[in-house]
Amino acid sequence: MYGNAVAAALEDARRTLGRDIIAGDGGASVLRRYAAAVDREIQRLYAAANGDALSVALIALGGYGRHHLCPYSDIDLLVLFGGAIGAAEERFLRDLLHPLWDAGLVVGHQIREAGELAALEDDNPEFLLAVCDARHAAGDAALCRRLREAWDRPRTRARVLAALSELMETRHAQFAHTLYQLEPDVKESPGGLRDISAVRTIAEACDPSLLRRNEDDAARLDRAENFLLRIRALLHLERRRNDNVLSHELQEKIAGELGYPGQSPRQQVESLMADYFSHARGVARTLDRVRRTAPAPVGVNLGRTADGVRFIDEARAGRQPDVWLSAFQAAIDAGVAVADETLDCIRRHADGVSFAGLFPTAERATALLAFLAPRAGLYARLSEMHDCGLLERMIPPFRGVTCRVFRDFYHKYTVDEHTLQTIRNIERLVSHPEARPRFSGLLRELDAPEQLVLSLLLHDVGKWRDEDHAVESVRMAEGLLDQLQLSPRATETVLFLIRHHLRMSQVAFRRDTEDPEIVREFAALVGSEERLKLLCLMTLADVDAVSPETLTPWKEELLWRLYVDTYNTLTLQYGDDLIERTQSMVAACVERRPPDLEAGEIAAFLEGLPKRYLQLFDRRAVYEHVQLARDIHPDEVHLRLVRAETAWELTVVTLDKPMLFANICGVLSSFGMDILRGHAMTNPNGLVLDVFQFADAERFLALNPGASEAVLHALEEVVAGRSNVADRLRGRLRGLRRRPLPRVDPIVRIDGTVSRKYSVLEIVLPDDFGLLYRISRAISEQGCEIDLVLISTEGHTAIDVFHLTRRGAKLTSAEQEALKSFLQRTLEDNE
Repeated sequence: MYGNAVAAALEDARRTLGRDIIAGDGGASVLRRYAAAVDREIQRLYAAANGDALSVALIALGGYGRHHLCPYSDIDLLVLFGGAIGAAEERFLRDLLHPLWDAGLVVGHQIREAGELAALEDDNPEFLLAVCDARHAAGDAALCRRLREAWDRPRTRARVLAALSELMETRHAQFAHTLYQLEPDVKESPGGLRDISAVRTIAEACDPSLLRRNEDDAARLDRAENFLLRIRALLHLERRRNDNVLSHELQEKIAGELGYPGQSPRQQVESLMADYFSHARGVARTLDRVRRTAPAPVGVNLGRTADGVRFIDEARAGRQPDVWLSAFQAAIDAGVAVADETLDCIRRHADGVSFAGLFPTAERATALLAFLAPRAGLYARLSEMHDCGLLERMIPPFRGVTCRVFRDFYHKYTVDEHTLQTIRNIERLVSHPEARPRFSGLLRELDAPEQLVLSLLLHDVGKWRDEDHAVESVRMAEGLLDQLQLSPRATETVLFLIRHHLRMSQVAFRRDTEDPEIVREFAALVGSEERLKLLCLMTLADVDAVSPETLTPWKEELLWRLYVDTYNTLTLQYGDDLIERTQSMVAACVERRPPDLEAGEIAAFLEGLPKRYLQLFDRRAVYEHVQLARDIHPDEVHLRLVRAETAWELTVVTLDKPMLFANICGVLSSFGMDILRGHAMTNPNGLVLDVFQFADAERFLALNPGASEAVLHALEEVVAGRSNVADRLRGRLRGLRRRPLPRVDPIVRIDGTVSRKYSVLEIVLPDDFGLLYRISRAISEQGCEIDLVLISTEGHTAIDVFHLTRRGAKLTSAEQEALKSFLQRTLEDNE
């Protein structure tokens, strides 16, 4: 019943459309009225199908969405549901679509749930292009707006443009890339309606002002569109189907219907086709210009052109300084410069802009830190920021050293340029790692390399005064770090680097580093491997930025030797210095404790742990560990699993028991986790604190609801002895495709002299599945206790250092040899 009514209504609308075109109305206005007639039928069917009872929107797409619906065109319709599709929704679809099909209409319908809009950029290209012209036809208008918002993202718009370009090339190739077809397809041929739509889509996706900059283009496009739509509508009416080819036969008929001048049909056809080719050529010319000049969308109000990244709407950008950083981020991501006009725009508006104006939220401040990650182009982008006055707005202490001359016998550059050169030196370690592979390797190992760049930006800001510039730089940096809302640990690290940025070069170049006491003293100052790596890289970059001649190969070698000696001192004697209850570091932790922790509870937890513990973990982590250890009983294990910035972190607190470390490693490996770093510590009361950082390469934790609980439950079962970790690993190995490992003999060294309390075992070999489990299990099977562990992975090489005792004492020479032989057999057997 509804189908007949729809058919009758549309047939009537088509007759009206034909009369209006012959009467001389423009194609766009006539088709708009026809599309409105279709809208009315769609809305009537929506009401009859009881659409208001559901969360649903009917959205016109493509030509129908543009109101350019020709008489026998497909009706592209998106049915977008707000929730899941159930029986009621399926009934609605049936009641909506069947009458349209009964009326003989071809309905190109898409059915989606709103939840699918989150990944719109991954959708098929034809659908993305059709969404460009999405228009609300019936139902919930808010759902239609959500669709437009999902489309209006830089990544989606970039995907649309890529798809459009690809489809356009394919389509033009079908017509031999020429618009001069004697029987043209007015929709598909070069210069046809699809090309007009492409021009408008490019402008919509890249820069809406593209068609406003050249009034001739806009007017020419409108005229061509009107002409081609009239022709296409007449072709449909003549053929009574979706046929868009202006054949010889129909050229003569349409030329007569439109009243083209000429004494003969041939002359009328020649006039019609001359008009056609004139319009098609104009469309092709406009399309070519737009494709050449359109910026590629790379961010909100940002596009990339041949000149670099620029603001699409400069007036809007001038009012929104909080988005300026995104232009530089987009440029560094794309490996291009920031366009001069964008720098000029910032320069014009920078006066009076404050730090709070640039970074109004913590999220924006975090974006600045992310931008500082060392990579190719960082020096150039920072230099552009400095040139346009943005850098000193983002890093206010930097203003005091802009163009500052610091007169001595060594420096070749002003203070600001010296500072930027230090960052260029770090950038080179990324872009040319072969030049200094040892230092490049250190940079890759850093957890937060952006902290190194931030420290370099601030290390000389105190040089505007004549006093100790390191002290003044620290004072000036403190305020900025508060504004950036850095974590306490990150703040301490940056301030440490600024305060001591001259120290490593003084020791390396002016002290006898063959004297173990000099190295021990320097190691005590640095305290941890991470700080040592940061300070080493900072020293390298700083000295090399003084002048081209300052960092000689000999000095570079001295610096590296000091790094190696200090690293060995830190790692091999790390377990000898223990925290005592009366030390100031304990008092500092107690003094700033949260209200739910007792002073005695903190002191008891810390006493007997290695001093290094307080250098590895900030106070917030310490307090979390104390809380985790609270009320623990012999058969219990207290666990904490969180997602850290670059990896997952597992904290285990329990009382010491055999095979503990091996079992934890085994459980993590059984879930496919790649252990990156681990620290294991024991206090004299048998309390064990193990902290592991691991990568979840298979995204087991991210993709599976309840995965964290599964890992923690498995750990509890294994540690309590209710489950066998070896069984779990065998199951994992059966489904594992193991990568081929390089044929390298394992290095196993045991030293009983470097530590007062421990025998130190060092193992270097290719990393492999379950390696830590096998090593630690073998150690336990030899009757040794693992008191301290340092795990490090460099590329595919595992470097693990274990601090061991046996029955509470160092291993005898015979025990060392026995353990070494057993480990070598165990590791070689596995190969």
